[in-house]
Amino acid sequence: MARGEFDNLPGRGKPLVQEDLSGVPEELRMAYKVLRNAGCVPPEVELVNEVQSLRRLLLNLDDGEERRNKLRELNFKLMKLEIALKRPVRLDLFPLYQEKLVERDK
Repeated sequence: MARGEFDNLPGRGKPLVQEDLSGVPEELRMAYKVLRNAGCVPPEVELVNEVQSLRRLLLNLDDGEERRNKLRELNFKLMKLEIALKRPVRLDLFPLYQEKLVERDK
Protein backbone atom coordinates (compact mmCIF):
# COMPACT_ATOMS: atom_id res chain seq x y z
CA MET A 1 0.00 0.00 0.00
CA ALA A 2 2.87 2.34 0.83
CA ARG A 3 4.19 1.97 -2.76
CA GLY A 4 0.74 2.89 -4.15
CA GLU A 5 0.20 -0.42 -5.95
CA PHE A 6 -3.46 -0.54 -4.93
CA ASP A 7 -4.33 3.04 -5.90
CA ASN A 8 -5.72 2.31 -9.39
CA LEU A 9 -7.91 -0.69 -8.58
CA PRO A 10 -11.54 -0.56 -9.71
CA GLY A 11 -13.92 0.33 -6.89
CA ARG A 12 -11.25 2.16 -4.90
CA GLY A 13 -12.81 4.17 -2.12
CA LYS A 14 -16.20 2.51 -2.51
CA PRO A 15 -17.78 0.10 -0.05
CA LEU A 16 -17.57 -3.60 -0.83
CA VAL A 17 -20.75 -5.20 -2.11
CA GLN A 18 -22.01 -7.63 0.50
CA GLU A 19 -23.51 -10.86 -0.82
CA ASP A 20 -26.81 -11.80 0.76
CA LEU A 21 -26.59 -15.54 1.26
CA SER A 22 -29.04 -15.61 4.14
CA GLY A 23 -31.39 -17.85 2.13
CA VAL A 24 -28.67 -20.47 1.61
CA PRO A 25 -27.96 -22.90 4.46
CA GLU A 26 -24.62 -22.11 6.11
CA GLU A 27 -23.05 -25.46 5.20
CA LEU A 28 -23.85 -24.89 1.49
CA ARG A 29 -22.71 -21.28 1.15
CA MET A 30 -19.14 -21.99 0.05
CA ALA A 31 -20.29 -24.55 -2.53
CA TYR A 32 -22.94 -22.08 -3.72
CA LYS A 33 -20.33 -19.34 -4.20
CA VAL A 34 -17.95 -21.67 -6.05
CA LEU A 35 -20.69 -22.86 -8.43
CA ARG A 36 -21.98 -19.34 -9.03
CA ASN A 37 -18.47 -18.02 -9.73
CA ALA A 38 -17.96 -20.88 -12.20
CA GLY A 39 -21.11 -19.86 -14.08
CA CYS A 40 -23.18 -22.87 -13.05
CA VAL A 41 -26.88 -22.29 -12.53
CA PRO A 42 -29.60 -24.49 -11.08
CA PRO A 43 -31.48 -26.63 -13.63
CA GLU A 44 -34.64 -24.57 -13.11
CA VAL A 45 -32.85 -21.34 -14.03
CA GLU A 46 -31.35 -23.01 -17.09
CA LEU A 47 -34.83 -24.16 -18.16
CA VAL A 48 -36.24 -20.65 -17.71
CA ASN A 49 -33.46 -19.30 -19.93
CA GLU A 50 -34.16 -21.94 -22.59
CA VAL A 51 -37.90 -21.17 -22.50
CA GLN A 52 -37.23 -17.45 -22.96
CA SER A 53 -34.85 -18.17 -25.82
CA LEU A 54 -37.39 -20.40 -27.57
CA ARG A 55 -40.12 -17.78 -27.17
CA ARG A 56 -37.90 -15.13 -28.79
CA LEU A 57 -37.06 -17.53 -31.61
CA LEU A 58 -40.74 -18.32 -32.22
CA LEU A 59 -41.51 -14.63 -32.71
CA ASN A 60 -39.40 -14.70 -35.89
CA LEU A 61 -40.54 -18.03 -37.34
CA ASP A 62 -43.25 -18.30 -39.97
CA ASP A 63 -45.85 -21.04 -39.85
CA GLY A 64 -44.35 -24.32 -40.93
CA GLU A 65 -42.68 -27.48 -39.78
CA GLU A 66 -39.78 -25.72 -38.03
CA ARG A 67 -42.21 -23.56 -36.02
CA ARG A 68 -44.24 -26.63 -35.03
CA ASN A 69 -41.07 -28.43 -33.88
CA LYS A 70 -39.97 -25.43 -31.81
CA LEU A 71 -43.46 -25.17 -30.29
CA ARG A 72 -43.28 -28.83 -29.29
CA GLU A 73 -39.85 -28.24 -27.77
CA LEU A 74 -41.19 -25.19 -25.90
CA ASN A 75 -44.17 -27.17 -24.60
CA PHE A 76 -41.86 -29.93 -23.37
CA LYS A 77 -39.57 -27.49 -21.58
CA LEU A 78 -42.52 -25.65 -20.03
CA MET A 79 -43.93 -28.93 -18.73
CA LYS A 80 -40.51 -29.90 -17.35
CA LEU A 81 -40.19 -26.51 -15.66
CA GLU A 82 -43.65 -26.68 -14.09
CA ILE A 83 -42.85 -30.14 -12.70
CA ALA A 84 -39.42 -29.04 -11.43
CA LEU A 85 -40.98 -26.06 -9.65
CA LYS A 86 -43.69 -28.34 -8.24
CA ARG A 87 -46.47 -26.13 -9.54
CA PRO A 88 -49.77 -27.34 -10.92
CA VAL A 89 -49.58 -27.54 -14.70
CA ARG A 90 -51.53 -24.75 -16.41
CA LEU A 91 -52.45 -25.63 -19.97
CA ASP A 92 -52.75 -21.98 -20.97
CA LEU A 93 -48.94 -21.73 -20.75
CA PHE A 94 -48.46 -24.07 -23.67
CA PRO A 95 -48.59 -22.31 -27.06
CA LEU A 96 -49.11 -25.44 -29.13
CA TYR A 97 -52.09 -26.41 -27.01
CA GLN A 98 -53.47 -22.86 -27.31
CA GLU A 99 -53.20 -22.99 -31.10
CA LYS A 100 -55.13 -26.27 -31.18
CA LEU A 101 -57.87 -24.80 -28.99
CA VAL A 102 -58.17 -21.73 -31.23
CA GLU A 103 -58.29 -23.92 -34.36
CA ARG A 104 -60.92 -26.18 -32.78
CA ASP A 105 -63.15 -23.24 -31.82
CA LYS A 106 -63.20 -21.84 -35.39
